[in-house]
Amino acid sequence: MVGSTGRVTGKIGTGLVGEVLVHVRERHTTEAFLAHPAVPGESMAVGTQVVVVEYQPPRTVYVALL
Repeated sequence: MVGSTGRVTGKIGTGLVGEVLVHVRERHTTEAFLAHPAVPGESMAVGTQVVVVEYQPPRTVYVALL
């Protein structure tokens, strides 16, 4: 999961739990995950391309700008 790329579908930022669609290579599919910024205080608008830097099962990821 770490290193997978995705696209923001729900704004990510301080005090917000966003959403991203991530391509999950192992399952050959794209899935939605709850998302937080990997860098505290960073915001990401809908449509921003991101990379997963941390995964917390079952459906939470921390992302950084691609």
